[in-house]
Amino acid sequence: MSLFSELKRRNVFRAAVTYTAASWIIIQVTETLFPVFGVDASSVRLVVVLLIIGFLPVVVLAWIYEWTPEGIKLEGDVDRATTDSRHADKKLDRAIIVFLALAVGYFSLDKFVLDPARDAYREETVVTRVRDETLKAAFATDSIVVLPFVNLSSGSDSEYFSDGISEELLNLLAKISRLRVISRSSAFSFKGAEITLSDLAQKLNVAHVLNGSVMKKEDQITITAELIDARSNATLWSETFDRGLDDVFEIQNEIAAAVADKLDIVLPGQPPSAQETDTEAYNLFLQARYLANQFTPQSLERAATLYNESLAIDPNYSRAWSGLGWVYANQTSSGHLAPGDALDRAREATWTALALEPDDARAYANIGWIAMNYDNDLALAARHYGRALALDPNGPGIVNGAAVLTEMLGRTDEAVVLHEYSIARDPVDANRHSNLAVAYITAGRYDDAISSIQTAIALSPERIGAYYIQGLAYLLKGDAQSALAAFEQEADEEFSVKGAALAYHDLGRSAEADAALLDLRDNWGEQWPSEVAQVYAWRTNADAAFEWLDKAIEANESGINEQALSPLYRRIQADPRWHALIEQWGHSPQQLAAINFDIHLPQ
Repeated sequence: MSLFSELKRRNVFRAAVTYTAASWIIIQVTETLFPVFGVDASSVRLVVVLLIIGFLPVVVLAWIYEWTPEGIKLEGDVDRATTDSRHADKKLDRAIIVFLALAVGYFSLDKFVLDPARDAYREETVVTRVRDETLKAAFATDSIVVLPFVNLSSGSDSEYFSDGISEELLNLLAKISRLRVISRSSAFSFKGAEITLSDLAQKLNVAHVLNGSVMKKEDQITITAELIDARSNATLWSETFDRGLDDVFEIQNEIAAAVADKLDIVLPGQPPSAQETDTEAYNLFLQARYLANQFTPQSLERAATLYNESLAIDPNYSRAWSGLGWVYANQTSSGHLAPGDALDRAREATWTALALEPDDARAYANIGWIAMNYDNDLALAARHYGRALALDPNGPGIVNGAAVLTEMLGRTDEAVVLHEYSIARDPVDANRHSNLAVAYITAGRYDDAISSIQTAIALSPERIGAYYIQGLAYLLKGDAQSALAAFEQEADEEFSVKGAALAYHDLGRSAEADAALLDLRDNWGEQWPSEVAQVYAWRTNADAAFEWLDKAIEANESGINEQALSPLYRRIQADPRWHALIEQWGHSPQQLAAINFDIHLPQ
């Protein structure tokens, strides 16, 4: 008998096939289950090695032993005359069939059920890893938020000083071009919030946090500052400064220099330094700015008084002049004061600041804002904003104003980029997201506008005008029903009525549209004639639209030059009167193209 025949008779081949099939199933199961229980890949490899090693003993045992009806016996002890060899054959055949069936079943399960799920898991893992890596890259080593320092002074009325020192440090660090500093509005929005530093840093997308405390007692101050790596929660640097009030400027300089040093930022020149003045003038300056940031009629009026008191002590303190100019300008724009005398005072104060400090970026931005919104001189505004950006390309307020100007110049794509750049430094300021939504509307990106304004609403649910912007985006997108729903949620009554007049018209509800337009004319037409003009334009009533635009021009309505940007006029833009009007405003394509406004932002 040949060796092959003997191997076959002793069922060695059947045993080998059965063992191989069983081993394959075991390997597949371990590859699937081991990771679930946290067993590493080395254990799977060990199972494979043991199964390979076990193959030879199985073959040898199959040669030596035989499976009989009476059990397993040595080959030499089997009586061939009385033993049915087919018994072992059938047993092994059934085993082979069972294992092969299990193998086919597992293969089908793996192919059509487990494999897609595994692929989805792997894809999700890759996406998560990429997102985490992107987040870490976005966190960037050179990024920081300065949180409001805790006020340890006696009396709640001294909070202006601790907030002021925090803002001073923020402004100093913002002068370091390589350092991305989160703006005051976003940083101070977390004041008193119960949130971990790591969560806060993730919301603001920064790597480092500077916080501390301030205690002022008569002519002594104690300032404690701590620099923390938000990714590891490790303290990189901490120091307490216990000195006289006269040293307040030197303390700020030392803190800014220490932060730059600990973050390994190589400065191209001298480290930024605080502008010094008389300590009492400085104290009044901090109080004035603290009140100005509250932005109410009463706080702005009181801020103007305190700025003037500060200047009475130090007439050469340029920052007080700049702050005073900002207050006067915003008293006009917010309707707290009528234009005219207030704007003249704003210009005078701001130009005085620039005469004392020619590199005051915010003063240039303030003059640019006045030129853009009240003088209708976009070329002059471009020159001033260009200078402001060159001096402080990281200032969110400056970048935001430049974005609005870029939008008015018809460069909507550039405006969107600037707004997005501003948001990166002011991520939880609803105003920034609202402005970006308006830019998206101007660019015709209505879905993006809806997304941005929803973010603004989430950050500030009571924000005036937010639901109007959302409704406008829906209206321009062609969804008048959603537009009406948004307009009905608008808190500002004039915006809500105007929106209703627009949406009802597109919905074919003429009687309600007429009633809303009449309401708008009677109650707000005298103050805001351009609002009435926009509704008439949307209704394609060109004669009425131009009649109300003439009223707006005659009344010198604030922001009248922005009318050229409104998409609500697009239904009358073929009218020759429209082209004559935008040319009168200096907004014709040829006039805008002639204005030079090149922007170079830090990478």
